[in-house]
Amino acid sequence: MMLNSLNAFDKSSLKKTVTKVTTLTGDQFVEYKNEQGLTERKTVEKNGKVAGFVVDPCADLQIGEISPDLILGSQDVAVELNLLQKYNVTHILNVATFVNNTFPEHFTYKNIDLLDIPETNIAEHFESAFQFINSGKNSGGCVLVHCNAGISRSATIVIAYLMKTECWCLDKAYQYVKEKRSKIRPNAGFQVQLKTFEQQLKDQGLINK
Repeated sequence: MMLNSLNAFDKSSLKKTVTKVTTLTGDQFVEYKNEQGLTERKTVEKNGKVAGFVVDPCADLQIGEISPDLILGSQDVAVELNLLQKYNVTHILNVATFVNNTFPEHFTYKNIDLLDIPETNIAEHFESAFQFINSGKNSGGCVLVHCNAGISRSATIVIAYLMKTECWCLDKAYQYVKEKRSKIRPNAGFQVQLKTFEQQLKDQGLINK
C-alpha cells in the first residue's frame, strides 16, 4: 500500500511553501521559489501592499574571521574552494536551507537544517554545534559556520559559542561578531533565545565578562 502510494506520488501536487521573516526593524518579507526555481522575496509594506523583488545574485564573499580557527560567512563562501583553502578550513557547519555540501571530499561537514524565522528553536542545537566547532578547532584546522546569507542563523550560533567558550555576556559577544562581519542581524526570535541562553550561563556561573 505504501509502495503504491510512493510510486503514484507527484511532487507537483505539493503545496508551495512561503517563509515569512521579520527583521530587527520590524520590516517583514516573504520568501519562496518561483516557477524557474529562483528564490524571490516580497516585502510586506505597512499598508498591506506587497512589493516584489528577486534576491541580489551578487556573491557575498566577506569573511568574518572570528579567530584563526573559526570563520563566519554566507553560502557563497562555502562554494569557493580557493577561499576555503586560504583560511585553512577543514570543517564546515552548514545551518542553511536548500544548500548542498559542495566539497565532501575536502571537508568534514555537519548540517543543521534551520529556517530563519523567529519561531525556530535554534537554541536546542547549540550544544551539537559547539561540539562540532570544537572538534574542528581541536583538529588543528579551521571551521566555517555558514547559513544562506551569513546574517542570522550562523551569526546566532557563533555568538552563542563565544558566550559559552569565552564566558562573555550577550552584548560583548554580539558586538565582537558584528565587528568581524558588520551585516549580522539575528532575527527577533533568535535574540530572545540568546538572551535566555545568557541567563542560563549566568545561573551556572559561566559568564564573568
